[in-house]
Amino acid sequence: MSKIGFRQLSAAAKLLVINQLGINVGFYMLLPFLASYMRDDLGYGAAMIGLVLGVRNLSQQGMFLIGGTAADRLGCRPMIIVGCALRVVSFALFAVLTALPGLLAAAVLTGLAGALFNPAVRTYLMHEGGERRAEVFAVFNVFAHAGTLVGPLLGTALLMVDFRLVALVACVAFAALTVAQLALLPRRQVEPQQQGMLASWREVVGNRRFLGFTLTLSAYFGLYNQLYLTLPLEAQRVSGFAGAIAAVFAVSTLIGIFGQVRITQWCRNRWTAGRSVTIGLACMGASFLPVLLSGPLQPARQASELSPQVLLACLPVLLTTALFTVGMAITNPFAMELLPIVGSERLAGTYYGFYYLVSSLVAAGVSGLVGALLDGTGEPALRWLPWLALLAVGLAGSAGAATMERRGLLARTERATPARERSATS
Repeated sequence: MSKIGFRQLSAAAKLLVINQLGINVGFYMLLPFLASYMRDDLGYGAAMIGLVLGVRNLSQQGMFLIGGTAADRLGCRPMIIVGCALRVVSFALFAVLTALPGLLAAAVLTGLAGALFNPAVRTYLMHEGGERRAEVFAVFNVFAHAGTLVGPLLGTALLMVDFRLVALVACVAFAALTVAQLALLPRRQVEPQQQGMLASWREVVGNRRFLGFTLTLSAYFGLYNQLYLTLPLEAQRVSGFAGAIAAVFAVSTLIGIFGQVRITQWCRNRWTAGRSVTIGLACMGASFLPVLLSGPLQPARQASELSPQVLLACLPVLLTTALFTVGMAITNPFAMELLPIVGSERLAGTYYGFYYLVSSLVAAGVSGLVGALLDGTGEPALRWLPWLALLAVGLAGSAGAATMERRGLLARTERATPARERSATS
């Protein structure tokens, strides 16, 4: 089977993956520095900072279903454009407003923007990908990783001048993306819906195969958050060196950029989509074994500079990060391919929205549990406990995917793609 790269994508898919690069550059240029800006420049306490960041998360996660439903009924293109335009407004507000109500308004609009364009972009790509959806989403992930790498670097450089400059440049980036979508993104015909919004939600909730898939894949999101929570914390604990956190993100991002497409193609040539998801989730869970074994043996360290001892202490965390990222690279594209199969292409946006809503709630619960275990394991002998919990999450998700695969629940059926749906996307 021929390899699909950026050049083999359709014109619309190329625009969308470039769009995702720009979205991640603009987002990660600003959001990682918002907390320090509110604390150091504006003088807000941790409670107010947490409120603003929490409102942003809630406004995005809580609106995923609305955004996906709107994509089905109004079209993916309008939702992508409106989402990018809302980011222009929200980042402009971060640049000019410093009072708490203004910051909360900016946070709400930032989250709402993500809730509008995230399901819409993935639904559009799902239609563009045809039978090679996993490969298309693999390319999409490469550009997303690149944006995640470039955004903080650009934000750091601009922050040397002023945070408001960061916000304005991010605002300009999203304005350019909005104009590009208006001018270049082709319109897709919106299939008329035969039922109301509430009826379509009832259809989603009543699809037990999809609910099983969503709960299984929520393990992916529960583990994904650890790239921003437990792994950086462990890297800093065992090394005592602030640069260790950057090393975690560098390893993950570089594997994502240079390995994603190759990993997806390798899996495609050997396994079904369901088996790929099963193995990917198992790999994500098993990746925590190095830190599970080394954590109780490594005391907290303080180091002011890089040294061989620091490098040696970081090796288990970096090995975990590498295996973890490979697991994500295996899982994500095939999960995106399977989602409309276990759901419906006719209501793909609604299914995507519900999938992300449930997964975000599960991810919050897993992160809360693991965070509590981290806080409660001051004794070295118990430092394996958070990693064991994460290993269990990965293996549970893998077992769920394996069960669905064995029962034929991850295979394309006539129920998943009736003739009306196939003709609508041909």
